Amino acid sequence: MSVLVTGGAGYIGSHVVRLLSERGDDVLVVDDLSTGIEARVTGLPIVNIDLAAADAEDRLVAAIEEHSVNSIIHFAAKKQVGESVEEPIMYYRQNIGGLTNVLAAAERTSIESLVFSSSAATYGMPDVEMVAEDLDCRPINPYGQTKLIGEWMIDNAITSARMRGVKFNAVKLRYFNVAGAGWPELADTAVMNLIPIVLGRIADGKAPIVFGDDYDTADGTCIRDYVHVKDLAEAHIAALDYMKSGDTSETVFNVGTGTGASVKEVIDAIAEATGREIVPEMGERRAGDPPALVADVSRIGAQLSWKAEFDLDEIVRSAVEAAGMEPEKG
Repeated sequence: MSVLVTGGAGYIGSHVVRLLSERGDDVLVVDDLSTGIEARVTGLPIVNIDLAAADAEDRLVAAIEEHSVNSIIHFAAKKQVGESVEEPIMYYRQNIGGLTNVLAAAERTSIESLVFSSSAATYGMPDVEMVAEDLDCRPINPYGQTKLIGEWMIDNAITSARMRGVKFNAVKLRYFNVAGAGWPELADTAVMNLIPIVLGRIADGKAPIVFGDDYDTADGTCIRDYVHVKDLAEAHIAALDYMKSGDTSETVFNVGTGTGASVKEVIDAIAEATGREIVPEMGERRAGDPPALVADVSRIGAQLSWKAEFDLDEIVRSAVEAAGMEPEKG
């Protein structure tokens, strides 16, 4: 299999690239390196393309043909919720425009399969704790909207291909909270998610801030589903193999563990892994934060035979190791 990975030099993308390479697949990385790090994919062909640019479609077609690509995994996108609220036009241009060019290039080159990096942000603020894929999607920010629109675009591309008698399948993976590191050198360098934020605050000698401790949960802090980045990467491999089998009765899957952890539990796990006492500061609730959001992962288990292998402690330990913050051995 020859796979093009957009955003392949990014945090999640580089884990998928490494797993694909390790199992013997040919991999082509497309990344504009605005947030990706080229050293993560050393030794592999990489093409620098801004997927939303006017010439992106033609450049993608040329790269696909040169490397005999037959499958695409599409990560490249803007992904900061707050930034999407401040700059919605930029998010529509980059995320929807970029996917438009990917789908157009896929159509022109008869790509057979596509895995799309979607998000639990498509659900918005569901009024259930366990979130299943058939729940109505009501995203509450431009980032989540671009992911849901992307899913619609892909569904329409599948319908169009079938009307033309062309083989094209796609899977959309809705991630929950991704964390950890499969290899230290592929660690998350963007300080945007809870675990790297807490580690960054500790490294700077500051207390982490907990946004609200009065939610209707056991300890008052928000509960989320944390999935190890290597488990998530394995889910992409499983999605590719699922499409090769020819059975694509389901096309959208949650990727999580099915188990929630509170903000306090995460901080306690970080304290244990770093050997440090952590006393967080309590802040006000953030608008739009539901008390609990946990993935129903029964569909991905049944259809893709995928199950998360790493628990919260292992996720935290891998992130701490990658950050070089393990306790000194005495």
